[in-house]
Amino acid sequence: MSGDGREGGRRDDEVRGARRIPGPRGAVDDLDLESVERPVLPPPGEPAPDEAVPEQGVPGGVPEGVPDGVVRGVDAGAVDEGGPEGAETGPRPGDGVPDSAETGPADAPLVAAEPGDAPAPLDANEPGDANAPLDVTGPADPVPPPHAMTSEPAVAPELSHRVLKALLGAWALSACSAGETAAVEDHLTVCAPCADEALRLRDAVGLLHTDGSLDLDPGLRSRVLDGCLGRRPARIPVPEWAAPYDAETARLDALLRDIGDADWHAPVQLRWFEEERAVSRRSTVAGVIGHLMAVDGLVSAALGLDDPLDGAGAAGGGAGVPLSPTRRTETYWAATHPPATRAVREPWRDLTHELIRTASLAGRHAGERSVSYGEFALPLQDALLDRAFECWVHGTDIAEAVAYPYDPPSAAHLHRMIDLAARLLPATLAARRRAGLAAPAKDLVGAGEPGRSVHLEVEGHGGGDWYIPLDSPAAVGSRERAVAQVALDGVEFCQLVAGHISPVEAAAGQEGDREAIRDILFASASLSRL
Repeated sequence: MSGDGREGGRRDDEVRGARRIPGPRGAVDDLDLESVERPVLPPPGEPAPDEAVPEQGVPGGVPEGVPDGVVRGVDAGAVDEGGPEGAETGPRPGDGVPDSAETGPADAPLVAAEPGDAPAPLDANEPGDANAPLDVTGPADPVPPPHAMTSEPAVAPELSHRVLKALLGAWALSACSAGETAAVEDHLTVCAPCADEALRLRDAVGLLHTDGSLDLDPGLRSRVLDGCLGRRPARIPVPEWAAPYDAETARLDALLRDIGDADWHAPVQLRWFEEERAVSRRSTVAGVIGHLMAVDGLVSAALGLDDPLDGAGAAGGGAGVPLSPTRRTETYWAATHPPATRAVREPWRDLTHELIRTASLAGRHAGERSVSYGEFALPLQDALLDRAFECWVHGTDIAEAVAYPYDPPSAAHLHRMIDLAARLLPATLAARRRAGLAAPAKDLVGAGEPGRSVHLEVEGHGGGDWYIPLDSPAAVGSRERAVAQVALDGVEFCQLVAGHISPVEAAAGQEGDREAIRDILFASASLSRL
């Protein structure tokens, strides 16, 4: 029987899972320890007195014939801990008690401890050596494991394949800890399926951090239409010379659909070049769209359509409406009180659709119709190319005002716009010469003959080579008679023609006659207007 009066002789496999019945109370349980006189212990360091320490143990003492050091086959620690009633009291592995020293019935023979075994601690209710000194210091503190006494962290257990696969998403986003990252990367070297999945996740993360523009490729619409028309040609196709106008109006309309109501009142600075100086005019996004619609009325008049200024309520509409693009714009702005808002987009877009539809139905020679600009006239095919150029330029102005990405036209369309400007330069240079703004002609030749020329080399997007005659508008540009060369980027040349950059700062490369180069650059800027 154990010191607390519980029976400890049963084996674990006999009582595991069964309800424990407490044994009979021992006589020692009724002993009042507070009333028992305790011996006076000597101070630390002094020898113990000669009198023997009183014998402590259960009634009856130790049976005769049992040598010193013999203990009962019970776990003294279980008694000291005072576990709950019904707890198992059998020996535990590592306690130093041999397998043969298991608990048994109360009348089981005592077993001597093996040599070298640590003596079991004595308890007030446990029999022991009568001559051993009384231990009043209590049980010693447990010794911590060796790794707990060092500063090095414990090694983390190896992660399973399932856990590592679940960490691939976090690893691709660089959201794992250092230990997890090392474990995942080690796993990827031995697991091909996880390596493939990790590669796909990394590619997907790369799409989330792109620095490219979210705007669509300006040539996407043309490629889609070409693919559709290649499979089933339209009964009435859009003329090739009207394709740039069709594309640029569609791109600008996409910009206008994306902006908010407040953006229609955003200030837009319109810039152009007059004679020898730059000029600007302040307007709004809605005002710029109204300006485009007013000038488009020149093309609609040539095709026999209604003039948009009549619907705007402009004074002197119809036959009395001025033909100059600048005066038409001023008339429209003066007639719109309060200022135009988002409502101007729908009539402008309807007009562009009507112009393209009418030009497509007008027949084979519709592109040769003359469109009057007041001071000059252009064929319909060049007029629509001019309108496409202005639509792109003012679309860029609006995009800058509302912080919207806007790319240049496709290379094929931009090349056509540059070609139109190059073909208009001889007449513009002659007009500046008559006004005293350009150097006089030095070598007049007959119409259609090669004359002194400037080699205009446009590089990059939509570029090419053009030879501009200097002395006579009817002369032909000639490589052999080129006296100077000017090199510019394609978009930069268009900005010069639009009056958005100064002629002095435009040329990237110049070679030859400086006077001829200056005349060509200033004539290019003079092509701009409101």
